[in-house]
Amino acid sequence: MKAFTRPLRGLLLAGVFASALAGAAPLKTDPAKSSVTITFKQMGVPVDAQFRQFSAQIDYDAARPAASRASVEIQTASFDLGDPDYNKEVAKKEWFNVVQFPKASFVSSAIAPAGAGKLNVSGKLTIKGRSADVRFPLSVKAEGGKQVFEGQLPIRRLAFHIGEGEWKDTGMVADEVVIKFRVTAAQ
Repeated sequence: MKAFTRPLRGLLLAGVFASALAGAAPLKTDPAKSSVTITFKQMGVPVDAQFRQFSAQIDYDAARPAASRASVEIQTASFDLGDPDYNKEVAKKEWFNVVQFPKASFVSSAIAPAGAGKLNVSGKLTIKGRSADVRFPLSVKAEGGKQVFEGQLPIRRLAFHIGEGEWKDTGMVADEVVIKFRVTAAQ
């Protein structure tokens, strides 16, 4: 009997381990239905802009959100204010310094349930070579057979050295920036 219980115990443990690893399933992002935008104030007037190129890696398990993970990588040169001259300006060293820092990123460290269709996400945001621990609420819903993740994250641009030199003056461009995102993904 002992000869059978040892292999059986090993198989059971392997099965438990495999199912624990299989909890969060990688999703494929739908770029056409996803967006990363920002809102800030310039001379007191709200301005909206977007990043045209980004990728998101999401491993999501609705039954066990704590087993989920997410990461986002944004091409800083894809920042679009709607005017080619403004876009050239924000690519410069004083703003995004896209030559030295071509990417900004977010990597989750924890995802916790916060009620029906809501999650609290914690992680590390890195922009222009500077990292900060951040936390924000996220909503998740099913839409057309896909998962839609939406949220927003307020940050201080000066904490990431966005707007150096004369642009540190927050009278022209406010320090607070709100990053808004919508990521649509499916299996």
